[in-house]
Amino acid sequence: MPERETRAGSGWQDGITAAPGGLLDVLKVAALVLGSDGRIALWSPEAESLLGFPAEEALGQDAGALLVAPENQERARELFRSVRTGARWAGVFPVRHKDGSTRRVEFRTMQLRDADGDIFALGLGTDAETVRDVERDLAISHILVSQSPVGIAVFDPDLRWLRVNPSLERINGVPEEAVLGRRVGEVLPALEVDAIESRMRYVLRTGEPLLDQQTVGHTEADTEDHAFSESYHRIEDPNGRVLGLAISVLDVSERERAAAEVAQARERLAVIADAGVRIGTTLDLRRTARELADVAVPQLADLAAVDALSVVVNPGGSAAPHADGSLDFWALAVKASHPTDAIEAADPVGQPALYSPSRIVTQCVREARPILRAHVDDTVLRRIARDDAAAETLRSAGVHSYLAVPLMARGEVLGTLSLCRTVNPRPFDDQDVTLAVELAARAAICIDNARLYGRERDIALTLQRSLLSQAPPHHGGMEVASRYRPAISEVGGDWFDVLPLADGKIGLVVGDVMGKGVHAAAIMGQLRTATRALARLDLPPAELLHHLDGLTASLGDPDTLATCLYVVCDPRRGRCELSRAGHLPPVLVGPHGKAELLDIAAGVPLGVGGVPFTVGEHELAEGALLALFTDGLVESHAMSVDAGLHNVLRVLDDTRLPLEQTCDLLLAALTPEPDDDVALLLARRANGHRQG
Repeated sequence: MPERETRAGSGWQDGITAAPGGLLDVLKVAALVLGSDGRIALWSPEAESLLGFPAEEALGQDAGALLVAPENQERARELFRSVRTGARWAGVFPVRHKDGSTRRVEFRTMQLRDADGDIFALGLGTDAETVRDVERDLAISHILVSQSPVGIAVFDPDLRWLRVNPSLERINGVPEEAVLGRRVGEVLPALEVDAIESRMRYVLRTGEPLLDQQTVGHTEADTEDHAFSESYHRIEDPNGRVLGLAISVLDVSERERAAAEVAQARERLAVIADAGVRIGTTLDLRRTARELADVAVPQLADLAAVDALSVVVNPGGSAAPHADGSLDFWALAVKASHPTDAIEAADPVGQPALYSPSRIVTQCVREARPILRAHVDDTVLRRIARDDAAAETLRSAGVHSYLAVPLMARGEVLGTLSLCRTVNPRPFDDQDVTLAVELAARAAICIDNARLYGRERDIALTLQRSLLSQAPPHHGGMEVASRYRPAISEVGGDWFDVLPLADGKIGLVVGDVMGKGVHAAAIMGQLRTATRALARLDLPPAELLHHLDGLTASLGDPDTLATCLYVVCDPRRGRCELSRAGHLPPVLVGPHGKAELLDIAAGVPLGVGGVPFTVGEHELAEGALLALFTDGLVESHAMSVDAGLHNVLRVLDDTRLPLEQTCDLLLAALTPEPDDDVALLLARRANGHRQG
């Protein structure tokens, strides 16, 4: 037979034996042989390392005399005789070191015979403390592996199981004997086998451990998917030879589930906080509905629709159901998280709709409670949609879960929030219902406030417009145009008036009651009436404002204040007199088109009392234009008063347009969506009116 390679570390080429391990190197087992006379016949290098005597000093020496202290020599001779007779002995015996110290050596002894029949005694020994350390490490390792709550597996370099502890048996649902010698995929194919074996090969190749690697799948212990945390470590002997690898496994499903619940709770709190900021930014009912839909998508749903009962949008209607149980609704908002045909299945926004009694939205209003359909089938889709075509559109869009929540405020149902999931695979659950109810409640209060405000605004606006002047376009020698534009949010107390006076003169008035709503409009009406009455007395502007100042405090709240600008124009003389009570100055555009602010003392608002008003006089040439306005024209959140006045001058500078077009031009340029009421009055001296 050819000689086989026996080099340490390579092993037999045919695989019959493996490369040597390193445990004997750790133990450093010494070998010595005693002849029948008790003298040392053989002495290994490990014996020299253990006891300090080189071979030349030990061979031929009486072992008892060389290695045993006097007090232990009798016991040594007894053991030697016993071994020579064929007995085996194992135990710890104190042996003298060359340096004079005593070493505790653990021996294994046995009888040897040579070819001539001579008897020898073989002793194999190693340091007893080293043996104890190894035994302790082995015991600890065994306890840790067998009793650990962490699943532990040991694999050979071919990725086959060598050891499985009881915890991993429970996790796998497979006993140890059923996995030994097999690979992971052969036993647990439902795990992420490719990823696991890729990590194993990496650790075997590099020696770098991989910690807390996430795997999802199920084992034989449970058909439900679990989350596992795995850590991989390479196993080496003291000589660095790779023996395999160990994997520790923890089932972290509960931890992941708890973490997911915490994350979801944080997301819900974030949505609620977001809703507090984004819903109800104005007192506009439709905008509030859009804000609710914007918050719900995509945080809570992939598709959201907000519907209000028709009576909420149109207070003159009825909230009672029809004879067949159907209800009148008004679609206020629809929002989707992504482009989808499902939008087309929703009822058209801004349009009234009759919802049949079978629809879930109608049921939600009728029963005043949330309705959850976690899993949607064709029957449920038909109850969600307005007709069969819309139901088919929703089905094609992937709607698989549905939730309807009533919008309730002050004990009254105002409408519904409808939510669908299409892209999000998770069906709605009770936690989603809780969140949706919270959002709907917040939005419902805002919608109800908007509704109540809308009613008051309509009343105030009606009152406001009924009290405003309906001046003809020509007043003697003056051409007049005016505009009133209410604020988007809340009606105030702005007014203007054109008053015919004696001797062909004309009074121009613009004022602003501080405050909003019906109260401000009522005060405005009283001030307008008083101004008209005082103007009939042909009072100078400053004196008229003095009387109004005294009346203002008695009209309402003691804190009621108003600003006012009163101009008396005399077209025949081409002059005008004016006085201000805390109001903005007018703009005068000369016949050559130059616009300027008329410089006159501002005075104090009406209602302050005790401060005299001053009067100014200016030339009013033919074709000259006077512009009187309230602060809503020149001041907003985005524009200061100074900037607004500059813009008025810019627009009016060199303006030759008719007055009606000039009014529209000013409003379009300065107040496309006014934050405050705007009253605007333009008056131009007609040509041909000269001084008499």
